[in-house]
Amino acid sequence: MRVALAQINFTVGDIDGNAQKIVGALAHGRERGARLVVFSELSLTGYPPRDLLLKSDFVRAQLRALDRVRRASTHIAAVVGFAQPNPGEGRPLFNAAALVDNGRLVRVARKSLLPFYDVFDEERYFERGRPDAVARVDRDRLGLSICEDAWNDKEYWSKRSYSIDPMAELSKKGAKVLVNISASPYWMDKGALRRDMLGAIAKRRKSPLVFVNQVGGNDDLVFDGRSCAFDAKGRLLARAAAFAEDFVVVDLDAGPGDIRPQPADETAAVWEALVLGLRDYVRKCGFTDVVLGLSGGVDSSLVAAVAVEALGADRVHGVLMPSRFTSDASNEDARLMADAMGIDARTIAIEGPFRAYLEALSKSFEGRPPDVTEENLQARIRGALLMALSNKFGWLVLTTGNKSELATGYCTLYGDMCGGLAVISDIPKTLVYRLTRHANRERPLVPERVFTKAPTAELRANQTDQDSLPPYDILDGILARYVERDEDPARIVKRGFDADVVAKVVKMVDRNEYKRRQMPPGLKVTPRAFGAGRRLPIAQRYRPESRLDARAARRRRKS
Repeated sequence: MRVALAQINFTVGDIDGNAQKIVGALAHGRERGARLVVFSELSLTGYPPRDLLLKSDFVRAQLRALDRVRRASTHIAAVVGFAQPNPGEGRPLFNAAALVDNGRLVRVARKSLLPFYDVFDEERYFERGRPDAVARVDRDRLGLSICEDAWNDKEYWSKRSYSIDPMAELSKKGAKVLVNISASPYWMDKGALRRDMLGAIAKRRKSPLVFVNQVGGNDDLVFDGRSCAFDAKGRLLARAAAFAEDFVVVDLDAGPGDIRPQPADETAAVWEALVLGLRDYVRKCGFTDVVLGLSGGVDSSLVAAVAVEALGADRVHGVLMPSRFTSDASNEDARLMADAMGIDARTIAIEGPFRAYLEALSKSFEGRPPDVTEENLQARIRGALLMALSNKFGWLVLTTGNKSELATGYCTLYGDMCGGLAVISDIPKTLVYRLTRHANRERPLVPERVFTKAPTAELRANQTDQDSLPPYDILDGILARYVERDEDPARIVKRGFDADVVAKVVKMVDRNEYKRRQMPPGLKVTPRAFGAGRRLPIAQRYRPESRLDARAARRRRKS
């Protein structure tokens, strides 16, 4: 069978636009001699539609669009994702895939495994289906499945989340070609895992396997595409591009077809994810330009570089907002970076507003020494200035805080957290440096001094980040284990980290949840990002670091 993998950047809620893309892809498939065109999960609605699925007119609109696609399937077959109403008991909808062929609706597959972890909450909307969708296209018996249905092979995973293996069930029912439509979000190293897993399924089931994944950014999620096909021995036959739309045609019986090149390494993949996520967030939300504060530091340099690649230099606006504590070197680095990138950069000094705040608060603060309050005033002035420019010109404000800072609360509410998109909120500081080096891969956009000087917020004289935080290589190691893997503090200590440092970091993470609850959406690139995938209460008294504190106290008494 000659199959087309239609890897398309769908927009959530743009049902007519999504349907038009599908109809266009069917025409392209006919031109390329494809017998079957496969699209991604919930392709008509875009993924994830979330609570749009609770709107009855939304559901009806995508059913009308499905009928349009059916009528357009002249002399060609297609597998299209949609939400099917449930006429029986249970949740109101099924996450479904329609097989249409030459104007007929041949079969509907219903997703059997509904993910409920991390960013997923499909059981909120969908009823579970049965893995029984086997249908014939010409002489080939296709087994249709949807995303998570392929992620429960009992021989691949040491521990499974579900009791059934839909891919195995489809093979038992006579499927000779396995088709999986997916909306599998990107996170680091997932691409290699996904390819290995799918190849293992094809080999074990002795069936060619076709996998089509969504590509593009939708809110906090970035979908990397990398749709692929395997032969019955698990060998890669075809692979679509990473982080870009693509249309790949492969003959499942004729050996390897087009195999697109992939990012050189995972740093390059994260870079492409950030660029795509930012570009699509701006485009799909109806913005044209972005604005961000330029401090001369590595974080704002990285965000600016990503924005320039995503949107073009003419749509990126930088603002230098020096205070009495800003060094000449920081101002110079920010200006050099802006000039190298070719972006609009203006200077709005905050000394005047800062003095006015201090004067207005002087009576209320009388008798109290300066502290973090005065430091945060500067950050909040900068946030207000950026929001004013956003209001006046319609620019989207990009925040520049990284994951290490947000994890520990080393950020200011209504200050550096002000904005519409937190571009690097899931990027640990150590990865920030690697990505910024990547930004300089073709020409020096970011001055070398940005990489070598001590990180600092410059909110007081001679301040550095390490006054408040452990060294970033240690901090990021602890955060990866505590935030992303949910390891207990005691276990982290057993891995070689100092108990007092672990207790301090854990305390900072847990006691700053209220800040992160108020941050803008951030692009997810790690297995566990702050936001929808990490749901912790704010008003709670569980303190896992207390055991380490008690253990440290016992050690001190013994010594």
